[in-house]
Amino acid sequence: MRAARFYAPGDIRVEDLPEPVAGPGEVRLRVRNCSTCGTDVKISRAGHPNLSPPRVLGHEIAGEVDQVGEGVTGWAPGDRVQVIAAIPDGTCAQCRRGRMTVCVNQESMGYQYDGGFARYVTVPATVLAVGGLNRLPDGLGFAEASVAEPLACVLNGQELARVGPGDTVVVLGAGPIGCLHVLLARSRGAAAVVLVEPNRARLDAAAAVVRPDATVCGSGTDPVAAVRELTGGTGADVVITAAAAKSAQEQALLMAARSGRVSLFGGLPKADPVIAFDSNLVHYRELTVVGANGSSPAHNQRALELIASGAVPVADLITHRLPLERVLEGLEIVARGDAIKVTIEP
Repeated sequence: MRAARFYAPGDIRVEDLPEPVAGPGEVRLRVRNCSTCGTDVKISRAGHPNLSPPRVLGHEIAGEVDQVGEGVTGWAPGDRVQVIAAIPDGTCAQCRRGRMTVCVNQESMGYQYDGGFARYVTVPATVLAVGGLNRLPDGLGFAEASVAEPLACVLNGQELARVGPGDTVVVLGAGPIGCLHVLLARSRGAAAVVLVEPNRARLDAAAAVVRPDATVCGSGTDPVAAVRELTGGTGADVVITAAAAKSAQEQALLMAARSGRVSLFGGLPKADPVIAFDSNLVHYRELTVVGANGSSPAHNQRALELIASGAVPVADLITHRLPLERVLEGLEIVARGDAIKVTIEP
């Protein structure tokens, strides 16, 4: 079979590999769609400490069950499914408390296990053990289903930030994650959603698809002042940093209303993660600052339901559909910011 395998930073090869076989407790999928994300680009350029090469990349996976291993029940060839990316062990102290997103032994598809940039992928027993293989709702396409994994992460972030009816929500960053935050906030009853992005072309492209209530181009104005003006001087109830930028995190604190919530959703580079943080803003305005780390199997299930129901429409976010042979081109498109969502169709 053909697969895109990472060997080292700058060295990803689309090559022929033996087809995997479903072992005991596993199933094999015929991959129909595996969408790309910024993390794939980071891995392609710098590797990852949790990834041991050579490794087939790709973690936003949807496809059909093709083989069922010994001891697996409830699944049959032809079943249409989506796969979690982050795999909790289900047994550690955090998992037992229901905090699977911060499992201390978390593994991931495309990191410790071969991912979905291939014709076939084996879903390990660890995924099935935590309910991480999800049946697609009737009528939901594979491409849209592959977006359930990033939406699941966004759902986790908005639950932690308590996004709800009547909120004014500011999203910093107009990439695919920012677009999903806009769509999900609206579905959760936000009264107004403001999208902030320094790149005018990217902002306009995203706004045309997700239609926020207002936009702010950060390169042409002070985004903090603009948000203050849009909110009558009060600031936003929730500010979400959907960008891996120090400036976004620092601005987020200044944009938040009294008793507001700030979600540090986009992680910073590990070599430079420290921001200027005015703790008095948090203290005197009674702000809540939360992180967000991936998603749980339950988040993935709910994300599929949100997409299938139309509550979070994602089809228009998929701007590029490419065959596996063009996966490197797809990663470059993502790196340039020339797409909202690129999906690979092996």
